Amino acid sequence: MLKVLIVASEGAPFIKTGGLGEVIGSLPKALRTQNIDARVVLPKYMVIPAEYRNNIHHLKYIYVDIGWRHQYCGIEEYILDGLPVYFIDNEYYFGRDMIYGYDDDEPERYTFYCRAVLEMLPHIGFTPDIIHCHDWQTGMIPVFLKANYMQYEFYRDIGTLFTIHNLKYQGIFAKELMKELLGLGEQYYTSDKLEFYGGVSFMKGGLTYSDLINTVSPTYAREIQTPFFGQKLDGLLRARRGELFGILNGIDYDSYNPADDPLIYVNYDGRDLKGKKEGKLKLQEQLGLPVREDIPIIAIITRLVPQKGLDLIECVLEEILAMDIQMVVMGDGEAHYEWLFRDGAYRHPHKLSANIYYDNALAHKIYAGADMFLMPSLFEPCGLAQLFSLRYGTIPIGRETGGLKDTVQPYNESTGEGNGFSFTNYNAHDMLYTIRRAVEFYYKKDIWNMLIKRGMSGDYSWNRSASQYIELYNKLNS
Repeated sequence: MLKVLIVASEGAPFIKTGGLGEVIGSLPKALRTQNIDARVVLPKYMVIPAEYRNNIHHLKYIYVDIGWRHQYCGIEEYILDGLPVYFIDNEYYFGRDMIYGYDDDEPERYTFYCRAVLEMLPHIGFTPDIIHCHDWQTGMIPVFLKANYMQYEFYRDIGTLFTIHNLKYQGIFAKELMKELLGLGEQYYTSDKLEFYGGVSFMKGGLTYSDLINTVSPTYAREIQTPFFGQKLDGLLRARRGELFGILNGIDYDSYNPADDPLIYVNYDGRDLKGKKEGKLKLQEQLGLPVREDIPIIAIITRLVPQKGLDLIECVLEEILAMDIQMVVMGDGEAHYEWLFRDGAYRHPHKLSANIYYDNALAHKIYAGADMFLMPSLFEPCGLAQLFSLRYGTIPIGRETGGLKDTVQPYNESTGEGNGFSFTNYNAHDMLYTIRRAVEFYYKKDIWNMLIKRGMSGDYSWNRSASQYIELYNKLNS
């Protein structure tokens, strides 16, 4: 049986801030159903809910050297429905109110984490064939493995796969870290290794030293090899294009199933949409919008950051709200965008509900109760929200980029094909035209109900994607 250790900085249900946490919560379960001994390791953050944190079992402790520091490392374990999840415990690094955002020592925290993952392996009775690393926080694992550990027989046959979830976030830090924290000599500080425009990039480390690379959609894998999307790493990615793959993310069908989701108002399925209609009315009531079955609700659930195309919405928000629609927004982020939606809701209280926070239970209710889901992203490595919306029969409106292009097929009136609506150019009025087109078809109930049922019957689970990951694992292990 192939043994895979999945390493990330977050993972549901223990800790989740976005798509990465969703993936780490779902992929290992799918792998185990396909006869892979998949296990997970995470930092033991203080903010892990008590229901999990209080049931994590201590295995042993070791010490890990970070520069001149000799740091405690607790090795702990939680068995989640048969899935072993290991935790790296160190209160100094992880006993904080948030999991990210500590710029003063972020490189030290995740250098410790990368070292600790490698150091713990001989102590847990598990020798992985592959270490599967996710995003920059784990980028130094392939570097350390090849620089410091391959001389030892225990580590000699371990392969590495590095998954890019969002190339924009790279973990770029000062050159001084090379010796002080990383313990690496000047020979590693070159343009073909860790040097990145005068600094050190953890992401570049993972991309350079891992055996194989993938990202979370086929289109994004192609996009990041171009200067616009490549975040100054496109040259490296083009050089490694033979080892770069795109595998589309899936979603957890157990957690996102309108037929038995305990978080939504009324359960339903593709054969009977009565519950979706009832859920829409209850959502309007809860959010203080006029309760009307005949008006389409356009939903947005997102981080409020420029990547998500919010400047397009800003350009034409008044024109959108002038239509006979309602809009529901949920998420937080940059103050400018928070103000945009709060102000819009203040001026149009019967049109726009601005929920400037994230609440998982309300998110499920919005996916189920809305009619359309808007994602006008500037770039989108994969995106999970459009997959959730399809699962709940809410029709996506997205820009043709990254995973959105791979999952949202525009409705073709001539052929009847498609599962949503999309636009190509990053242009506010192209987006507005597409929204208006979707609203037009909303009132053509035969077509609209067909789109709902097509979206709900699609397979966006991890089954296919897990099989593709197994192909990469086998390639590494051959």
